[in-house]
Amino acid sequence: MEFGFTTAAYVVAAVLFILSLGGLSGQESAKRAVWYGIAGMALAVAATLIGPGAGLWLLSIVLVCLGGVIGYQLATRVQMTQMPELVAAMHSLVGLAAVFVGVIAHIELGRVLAMDDSGRKALEGFAALLAKKDGVEISILRVELFLGVFIGAVTFTGSVIAYGKLAGKVDTSAKKLPGGHMLNASAAIGSLLCLIWYFNTGGILPLLLMTILALFIGYHLIMGIGGADMPVVVSMLNSYSGWAAAAIGFSLGNDLLIVVGALVGSSGAILSYIMCKAMNRSFISVILGGFGGPAGEQMAVEGEQVAIDADGVATALNEADSVIIIPGYGMAVAQAQQAVSELVRKLRAKGKNVRFAIHPVAGRLPGHMNVLLAEAKVPYDIVLEMDEINDDFPDTDVAIVIGSNDIVNPAAQDDPNSPIAGMPVLECWKAKQVFVSKRGQGTGYSGIENPLFFKENTRMFYGDAKASLDALLPKID
Repeated sequence: MEFGFTTAAYVVAAVLFILSLGGLSGQESAKRAVWYGIAGMALAVAATLIGPGAGLWLLSIVLVCLGGVIGYQLATRVQMTQMPELVAAMHSLVGLAAVFVGVIAHIELGRVLAMDDSGRKALEGFAALLAKKDGVEISILRVELFLGVFIGAVTFTGSVIAYGKLAGKVDTSAKKLPGGHMLNASAAIGSLLCLIWYFNTGGILPLLLMTILALFIGYHLIMGIGGADMPVVVSMLNSYSGWAAAAIGFSLGNDLLIVVGALVGSSGAILSYIMCKAMNRSFISVILGGFGGPAGEQMAVEGEQVAIDADGVATALNEADSVIIIPGYGMAVAQAQQAVSELVRKLRAKGKNVRFAIHPVAGRLPGHMNVLLAEAKVPYDIVLEMDEINDDFPDTDVAIVIGSNDIVNPAAQDDPNSPIAGMPVLECWKAKQVFVSKRGQGTGYSGIENPLFFKENTRMFYGDAKASLDALLPKID
């Protein structure tokens, strides 16, 4: 009866997770989808705590409460600009959990195998499940927990480095140790040999050795990926964390963990593919840490950046009939989304056609800009994806770029040696006038120079994005 209730609860939780994942595909349904996920997780935790093998109630309650307090603090204190690194940090915890669970499962398996039949009959929970396995099932379990530890270790160190790069605490340029991919390949081969060793002996030494190699692979893979590819990395690590969770589920015999891990792993892999397509990257090459640096000498940028003040921008906007706004990470850093929303409201009140152009990788995290604009009450119907709006720039009077660099960089089309060569970009330079809101003349997060800033129809609106827009708003009559 107890096991039947847990299974039923897991089925309901799995359905709620699927509804949650499906609802996140649209802005209108996203809020409801989040509540589906919350309800599913609450049900899953409750069913696990009262299900078969439940015990250590005081410790369990303390840990659940501690996790809830930490989660609440993060949710209320972390700014939207910090969401990419927060996601990376959360992925690292999933990976670390997979390592711990795998190692503990190995220890528990060794304890059970050392018992006689009478001792095994008195076992409960996970140990009782292990006691019922025959030789073939134990061999399969060893492969499962080995893979769980491997994926978890790669995810842990990879996510830690991704967090460091996103937070600006680690150099964002692509860096590899001497030997580059050969080191990664050697570590992978060494891990495979450890798997064979562990499969045949069941000893702790090959498992620990593989863990060290996997930790190195995660570190070296992400260090070898440059800042321009970090949105793909975040999505890729999301997929890794899902597969790590699924591997844990197989090791523990937990059906819900398998389902949830598969959902996260597959959706993360699909999103990574979409991100790679949006950046013209090879999915396999990004996974192997193959991008981030130029392929050769880049084209020299000619001309100079011409500045403009709020009066000049206001004059152009007051005379324009059509405006496209391109938001980027700089808008998030300046927390300028409310000022942008007010600008849009004033322009639309004057009968102007105002729309947003969103690149799939804008803001270092897929969907980052959409969330910020939704938070600022920007109407959903004027927020358009790149493929929906890119052909409209030649017929647009004014394009305003707020804190973006790579996603509006013409070098992606014109310079075959650029690190972003071939990446689909928003062709805002085809508009009649382009205004770029930017703090200064730097090259931005990825360190890539942008010829857009030097074009004849481009004017640089220097300064903090929020301060610049606050100065602009009173001049829109």
